[in-house]
Amino acid sequence: MKRIGFDNEKYLKEQTAAILDRVKKFNNKLYLEFGGKLCFDYHAARVLPGYDPNVKIRLLQQLKDKIDIVLCIYAGDIEKGRVRGDFGITYDAATLKLIDDLRKWGLDIRAVVITRFNNQSAAVIFKNKLERRSVKVCLHYPIEGYPTSIDFAVSEKGFGKNEYIETKNPIVVVTAPGPGSGKLAACLSQLYQEHRRRINAGYAKFETFPIWNLPLKHPINIAYEAATADIQDFNLVDPFHLNQYNKTAINYNRDVESFPILRLILNKIFDKGSILPMYNSPTDMGVNRAGFGIVDDKIVQEAARQELIRRYFRYNTEYVLGIERKETVEKVELLMEELGVKISDRITVEVARKTAQDAEAKGKGNAGIYCGAAIQLNDDHMITGKNSKLMHAASSVVLNAIKTLANIPDEILLLSPHIINQIAKLKEGILNAESESLDLEETLIALSISATTNHTAELAMNRLVELRSCEMHMTHIPTPGDEVGLKRLGVNLTTDGKFSSRNLFVT
Repeated sequence: MKRIGFDNEKYLKEQTAAILDRVKKFNNKLYLEFGGKLCFDYHAARVLPGYDPNVKIRLLQQLKDKIDIVLCIYAGDIEKGRVRGDFGITYDAATLKLIDDLRKWGLDIRAVVITRFNNQSAAVIFKNKLERRSVKVCLHYPIEGYPTSIDFAVSEKGFGKNEYIETKNPIVVVTAPGPGSGKLAACLSQLYQEHRRRINAGYAKFETFPIWNLPLKHPINIAYEAATADIQDFNLVDPFHLNQYNKTAINYNRDVESFPILRLILNKIFDKGSILPMYNSPTDMGVNRAGFGIVDDKIVQEAARQELIRRYFRYNTEYVLGIERKETVEKVELLMEELGVKISDRITVEVARKTAQDAEAKGKGNAGIYCGAAIQLNDDHMITGKNSKLMHAASSVVLNAIKTLANIPDEILLLSPHIINQIAKLKEGILNAESESLDLEETLIALSISATTNHTAELAMNRLVELRSCEMHMTHIPTPGDEVGLKRLGVNLTTDGKFSSRNLFVT
């Protein structure tokens, strides 16, 4: 049974009140920069057990009649095909997905802003695609010397050159598919243009992590530092807040470093320095109330320690794949050492490794790579699986898990041998695949076919939903078909940085 350390309802109440209170202070026009993930915030859900990954969407639904939503995407990210790691899709595709997700929740966007637009060909195509689907697109351009050239930025040739986004509601939520998308610059550009129109709009920032009212070295804040190790972010005590109020508040380096310049820009936009009494520190700018939703600190501390281990494995795998730098892996190792966290604290790791070792011992003399997998069910029951000629380790462990959940004896087959043979014939005889072994995506399709005539298979298939958020480890990097299947099932997967095949090209 999953233990709960976070109260969503308490958080929603606190967060809604904080935003509404802030908008009142700016004459009912507030640009609210939404950091982190708007939908499917699985990092928050992992480190704050009980946190709803879509709680921010629920928040927006409560404020539905008071908000406009603006999405930002950096033109350079469109051009480079930057990928969002959690979904494995590019930022432009993630923007389209975010629009779809919002619409499913009854929310629509006011506009998409393409930031630092300089006629990049891929950005032009993206703009055309959106406009031809009746999505409003605004262009914001590079500003020479931004942010340090304050006089130029806060002028007709700077923010004034950008296309103005028409909004009608008191709260404008400015969000993006990921970091570095230009949300802050978009907010400042809008503030400049609003004040030219004599609208006394203001700015605030909503970011879940780091949690400002937890200690600097609290595992939750350390886990956030690990999550941003790839962009070299780090947490620190907000020196401006400490100096002004003699109170400790936690922020991160980029916000603290940029605050003096940001404050000057805001003061110039406001013209009379009216922002000064409110924003004496980066922490003052925030409206985050996540810390007040924590109801069991012991539970969230343990969850955060587990997240550190997951981050280590993720970065290590990405390093092996050539995506990440060694420094990123080493930084997370240092954070683990700082908290006294060891890889062995993730119990699925040693179980999966032993499963692979046992398989290798039994198959000694046979060529091939032995892969082990272990998944910990919500009742802490540990299930294992290994690869074979019939199926991958990921397929084996998932089938074993749902059989356990459905109380189906191990000797009963879920997949018809006839279906497996036909898939093997298709793969090797027609599609010229290297192996007839079923990956997880193929296994799930085969299971659904078996379920049409096999009631036992149907019972097992219906238990797949119970694997969501379960902890899982594999001794080898999943193949594309395994990875897709595991992501859709929603397990928290980690892997050792080993390849499941000696082939360089794996399909």
